Parts: sequence; structure tokens; C-alpha cells
Amino acid sequence: MSAEKKDLLRETDDAAIRQAKTLVRAARYAALAVLEPTTGVPFASRVATATDIDGTPLILVSALSAHTGGLEADPRCSLLIGEPGRGDPLAHPRMTLICEAAKLERATPDHERARRRFLNRQPKAKLYVDFPDFALFRLEPQRASLNGGFGKAYALGRGDLLSLSPANEALAAAEQSAIDHMNADHSDAVRLYAAHFAGAPESNWTLTGIDAEGIDIAAGDDIRRIFFDETLAEAGAMRPALVNMARAAREALGK
Repeated sequence: MSAEKKDLLRETDDAAIRQAKTLVRAARYAALAVLEPTTGVPFASRVATATDIDGTPLILVSALSAHTGGLEADPRCSLLIGEPGRGDPLAHPRMTLICEAAKLERATPDHERARRRFLNRQPKAKLYVDFPDFALFRLEPQRASLNGGFGKAYALGRGDLLSLSPANEALAAAEQSAIDHMNADHSDAVRLYAAHFAGAPESNWTLTGIDAEGIDIAAGDDIRRIFFDETLAEAGAMRPALVNMARAAREALGK
């Protein structure tokens, strides 16, 4: 890399890493680019996204789609994420991830976990997720280019993008029951999370994901990412973390 190119990049710090992870965890959709098998020409399409427990992007695609054939012929792909928002679309944060696609085989623990998490994020996909011609892919990030706004460019590695906590497996096993319990019995706490930690407007917020680094909440198409104060080292720390967050939010909001 030339000195001039290096000068265009800022040093990757904790704030850039958190922004990158927020973009991935909060994305509802992304632009996926694959290589056409017959021509080798880049082919881009829009896909709905979710994340696996470690932050790896997940997509659910039909065998009839051109991008599926591209992924099966050559797993190299890239994913552009970031909402454009109002005004100049180039003024808003976005990130391109360079990935290797891995198809998840049905009736495996990895597929069942990914299916569950994808449906928590994209509930309308229940209509077709089990169709035989649909498949879930993990898009394993290798590196990424983050543009956090004008003059804020960063290069990130795989370790910057993923949550590789030793608690991931146990958290995945406990996650759904905790989500269901919070949404059914403690919806007031979820709304407090949204108001205090995400600065979100009052709405019917639901918990859609819990991982070692934080939680994902949604109200319709509005998705927010909230980080824990500390990464969870074990699944048993999940409940105390949620309780402490609710207590802190109540105190701050005077509830």
C-alpha cells in the first residue's frame, strides 16, 4: 500500500470497530455482489440480511436467483451495508465487507441457529424459509472498508468485525428462551432499553437478538443495536446484564 493510500485511512480504533459492528448488526438489507459464473462480471443484487451469533452476516436466497448461482460457483463476494438516510447519501456511514460465502446444510445445528436468528430479524421469511429451493448462507467476513462519513475511512480485519467470545455456543442455546421471555413478560424493559440506550422513539419495541456483545431490538423496520458495558464471558451473565440495563434505564428515565 502506498504512503498516499495509507494517509487516506485513519487508524482503526474502538469507535470505528463499534460503528462497523453496529452497521452489520442493525442492517435489514444489503447490496450483494457476486461473480457471474459464465462471464466473471460482477453482479449486484439486494438481499435481506441478519447476523449469526458471532456477527457473521446471514442471507436467505432462492436457487432461482442469479446471485445464488454465483455464490455456488465462486464463494467470493462483497456486501455493502449502510442506510442512506436524508440528504447526501454519501454523507452517511456505510461499509463494504469482503466475504467468503458458506452454504448451511439443513438439519444441522448451524442451520437451525441461523434459521432462528434470521427469522427473528426477518419474520416475513417464515413464508418461504423452508421451501426446498431456498438456502441460508453465512457470509464469512475476511476484511472490510468502512466509510464513517467524510474523511473517515478505515480498513478492518476479520477480528475487528466478529464477536469470537467463548460464550457464543452457550449463549446461542439460551438466546431464544430469553428473547421470548423478555418480549412476553418484560416488554416494558425492552422499551426502556430503546428509550435510554438507543435514544429511540416510543414504539412497540421487541428484542430480536442477544449475543456476547449486546442486544438487537426492532420496531417494524426500525432496528437498533445496543452494546453491553462488557462482553459476556459466559451465558450465565446474560440475565444479570439485562436486569442491570433495565435498572439503569429506569433510574435515568425516572420510571
